[in-house]
Amino acid sequence: MKPAFLAFRPKILDTLRGYNRATFMQDVSAGITVGVLALPLAMAFAIASGMSPAAGIWTAIVAGFLISLLGGSRVQIGGPTGAFIPIVYGIVATLGVQDLLIATMMSGIMLFMLGAFRLGGIIRFIPRAVVIGFTSGIAVVIIISQIKDFLGLPVDDMPGEFFAKIKTLYAALPDLHWPTVAVSIASLAVLLAWNRTSLKVHWMRRLPGPLAVLIIFTALNALFVTLLGLVGIHLEAGQWIATIGSRFGGIPQEMPNFGLPGLTLENLGKLFVPAFTIAMLGAIESLLSARIADNMIDDRHNPNQELMAQGIANFAAPLFGGFAATGAIARTATNVRSGGRTPVAGIVHSLVLLVVVLILAPLANHIPLATLSAIVVVVAVNMGDWRALAPRELARYSKNYRAILLGTFFITIIFDITLAVEIGVGLACVFFIYRMADLTRIEPVALENENSSPRVQAYRIFGSLFFGVANKMENLLHAQNPPPEVMILDFDRVINVDTTGLEILQTLHRNLQKQGARLLLCGLNKQPESIIRRSGFLELVGAENIHPNLSAAIEHTCRERGTPTSSQAQSCHQSG
Repeated sequence: MKPAFLAFRPKILDTLRGYNRATFMQDVSAGITVGVLALPLAMAFAIASGMSPAAGIWTAIVAGFLISLLGGSRVQIGGPTGAFIPIVYGIVATLGVQDLLIATMMSGIMLFMLGAFRLGGIIRFIPRAVVIGFTSGIAVVIIISQIKDFLGLPVDDMPGEFFAKIKTLYAALPDLHWPTVAVSIASLAVLLAWNRTSLKVHWMRRLPGPLAVLIIFTALNALFVTLLGLVGIHLEAGQWIATIGSRFGGIPQEMPNFGLPGLTLENLGKLFVPAFTIAMLGAIESLLSARIADNMIDDRHNPNQELMAQGIANFAAPLFGGFAATGAIARTATNVRSGGRTPVAGIVHSLVLLVVVLILAPLANHIPLATLSAIVVVVAVNMGDWRALAPRELARYSKNYRAILLGTFFITIIFDITLAVEIGVGLACVFFIYRMADLTRIEPVALENENSSPRVQAYRIFGSLFFGVANKMENLLHAQNPPPEVMILDFDRVINVDTTGLEILQTLHRNLQKQGARLLLCGLNKQPESIIRRSGFLELVGAENIHPNLSAAIEHTCRERGTPTSSQAQSCHQSG
């Protein structure tokens, strides 16, 4: 297999042909719009993940820049996303920030290798039911994770395990902080109203809802604290409501320290599974986002190049204190709707965030965490495919589909996404095997034979001769009493034979030989003929017992009986 990195070609190289001033202005406008949208989301996702808001912003800056510069999509916007919240929070809670950074870098290597060895298309084989199940499950986990900040509960250490988390939140409910609840509900109401009204009012579309609500409530909070100070009431940090300043000390107005996180060999083993989870989720979400963008701009992304760019971005972001990143569906869609048509828009979006950090960082001190929590809740609600979980919608599909979707959904919520995807894909495979085995049929072909010696039995096989239908093939010989002297198997409707199917044929051939009988094969398609020839089974059966179709096989049998082939074939052969 030729590695794809020998043909490493970012999409930006193709888009620069014919690039002009009008396209540049469109990209700059879209990049600014997406940049201001990414600011509140990056901080909110980082805080919900157990990281600092600065970590979220620098993830969006570094990873977003590299994904746009090196990616395989014209309009993909990269950065931290809501889907990573439960994974990143779990790693931080159990292993710590340093191990999260190492796991993210390991996931970057995995993502790059997936793209380098042209495995981008494999992600598409994950069943739709699994994708809907874990995406909606993640949305529920995110909503649960926001209850603490949404209600202002005094919980210092939130456990990662589902039942322990619910127990902790329930125990803290009597101590909910009413000012925080008021700000959370007000932020949620304003955000929903802004998003709905912006569909009708053109100027409101220029200011994304998350940024608008962030500006409004940050200004109100700063004004309220200032007015209290003027009348002699000075609140301690966080005494009114928790803010970025009171909890994190604000956002540093400087470049982060560049360097490798602490690494020990004993950590690598325990970080493999978390890294693999980050890589798989990042690959799924980024390629899903790129496909949605393709439909919006009538283009086609390069999945392998996109995965290599995602890998480089996830390896580089932790060097600046960032964490896991992937293609962001909401920001990518906003980029397209704002006029972005080349990766330049994504690069501008990163530069906008960089300017904000270096110039406007002190203003973040008054941002209420309750407002950021409300933003994350809205993102989570929009992320879940709740219609697919409705009883009426589920009733339209098979029991197998419902079992996979609901199983993945609840396992994601109660346990974790890694186990959910593993079980979901496993169930999908089992149900697929069962369905394929059910569809594979072996039907007897009635032969009009006036002379019963030799005794001839013919069977027509439909579907795939694989390990799932072993019992059907094994029953062929046992079902005959007395056994036939000649058995003809028609493979005209067989699309595939695997090694187990081949072994069953070999066993059938040996058993017939022991009883002095012969096996004839006819109508072999390309794949069955290839495996039969390569395995040496063709020589074992004998080329004289391989025929192009059922009629030829029957005619050959009749000729051996010494009867006229043209007329006797008609009398030996079932019509159809």
